[in-house]
Amino acid sequence: MNHQLITVIEQLCREKGIDGSVVVNALESALLVAAKKKFGSICENINVSIDPKTGEIQVIAVKKIVENVQNPREEISLEEASKMDESAEIGDEIGNIIPMEDLGRIAAQTAKQVIIQKVREAEWDVILKDFKDKQGDLINGVVMRQERRDYIIDLGKTEGVLPAKEQIPGETYRRGDRVRAYILDVRHTPKGPQIILSRTYPNFVAKLFEMEVPEVYEGIVTVKGVVREPGDRAKIAVASKDSSIDPVGACVGVKGSRVQAVVRELRGEKIDIIAWSDDPRAFIGEALSPAVIERVGINEQEKSATIVVADQQLSLAIGKKGQNVRLAAKLTGWKIDILSETEYQGKRAAEREKEITEAIAHETKQQAEAEGESAAEEAAEAVTESAESDIASLPGVGDKMILLLKEHGFSSIKSIAEATEDELSKIPKIGEKTAKKIIDAARGLIHSA
Repeated sequence: MNHQLITVIEQLCREKGIDGSVVVNALESALLVAAKKKFGSICENINVSIDPKTGEIQVIAVKKIVENVQNPREEISLEEASKMDESAEIGDEIGNIIPMEDLGRIAAQTAKQVIIQKVREAEWDVILKDFKDKQGDLINGVVMRQERRDYIIDLGKTEGVLPAKEQIPGETYRRGDRVRAYILDVRHTPKGPQIILSRTYPNFVAKLFEMEVPEVYEGIVTVKGVVREPGDRAKIAVASKDSSIDPVGACVGVKGSRVQAVVRELRGEKIDIIAWSDDPRAFIGEALSPAVIERVGINEQEKSATIVVADQQLSLAIGKKGQNVRLAAKLTGWKIDILSETEYQGKRAAEREKEITEAIAHETKQQAEAEGESAAEEAAEAVTESAESDIASLPGVGDKMILLLKEHGFSSIKSIAEATEDELSKIPKIGEKTAKKIIDAARGLIHSA
């Protein structure tokens, strides 16, 4: 029986991939539970031990030797102890072996359940440790079934889940189909380890290139970044540690053989392979591939870039529904604004016109400020001269009188204001009173101006 037990333990360890000591400890715990269930009312302290080499099992009920027994579950009298061991003394502990046959059917069933649970937990720990180390790697599995929109994948030792959100749009699988996926997460749940798989995660593309491109696998060519819109388009930036190796060419392969293998795995998803550069202008220009870039302007503080392309390249640079520029922005980490050559030239012309207008306005303002006082004086003089020259503005002087004054040399208000009453009264039809009135009016107009 003992030999058979060791054989069963060894076989179980091989099948489940767990350590033998784990199984032995589980069996000891199970037998302890069974013994306490059967003899717990008789003895409190029960020990179970299994020899891992011989398979010998010992179930021992231990009690303390006392003079007066107060708790029969934990204590035994010296008289009773002496029957089992003549050398027993008060204060010692003595054990009584419980035959395995005495455990009973119910206790054995309890032990079986505990063993199953302990072995399952040990198996889960092994799986968790194994897959934790594999997190971030690719794995192959077989589709077992579909639960709602999630696929359950057989991974050998355990099952994995390919959630709907981690599936490439349009992909469908049937029972028995083989699937390659990325190990996204490993979780511990009450029902056991849960392996979350993904076919949409960006690093899934990087891992596929690692499988197909020896230079990537060996670390000569490194993947600097991957962005994608699963099922439609992906961009991958690569760099080479060896100047003699073209990173883009290495990933493309002879006649595109390497990249096409990745495209097939991704069900036709387009892939742009970009040469990484630490120069943001060069990197942004490459990231907008397949469009050809005319010029790149960057604002390092705002981390934004303005791209100019030929008019016929504008739609290609932007992409369907803005996809190309959106992926380029995610890959580079820069905000990208794209202009056609026509839009750029129009914008530049508008900026130049605005600069010229502002310069003229500034110069005019300065000139006006510098000439402000002289211009005001000239305006005042102009008003004065106007007032002095316009004799028609004299109050009480009619058209005939104006003609008469002009015929006698008084053609301006100034000349009238400087004349004497005698000079004006010598003019026919102008008496002394009228002369005085005209002179006073002229002098009043000059003073008011």
